[in-house]
Amino acid sequence: MKAGLKNVLKLFQGTVPPPPIAKLLKFSISGVSDGRVEIAFMADPKTHANPMGTLHGGVLCDIADAAMGMAYATTLDEGDTFTTLELKINFLKPVWNSTLRAVGKVVKSGQSIGLLECDIFDEQEKLVARATRTCMTLRGEKARGR
Repeated sequence: MKAGLKNVLKLFQGTVPPPPIAKLLKFSISGVSDGRVEIAFMADPKTHANPMGTLHGGVLCDIADAAMGMAYATTLDEGDTFTTLELKINFLKPVWNSTLRAVGKVVKSGQSIGLLECDIFDEQEKLVARATRTCMTLRGEKARGR
């Protein structure tokens, strides 16, 4: 088992504290496997709404970013890290008050570049948003201090 998968499993099992963004937005990991992470999130119009009253798109970006980042992290060896080169999201359906499920998956993991995707579903399993992300893996000297 890769070190990255072990680390994400510790987050899932609660043996290490969640990252600050998870606490701020109140999302949690609901599933982990090699190259795949699911996040559960309750959209609350009192705290997550934009001026029009729907879920702010930036919050959808955050949960997609977290799901994809942790999915990519599961594929990394000890001492490796990564940085995001590009993030894109399509908003497909407005959300007001719903429990969402973000499914981040590694599409391709090369020697230095990785491609990921994330689908976000509402309680009726309707697709709310789809995101893609390109990452660059940093190893050895390039990973130090990150």
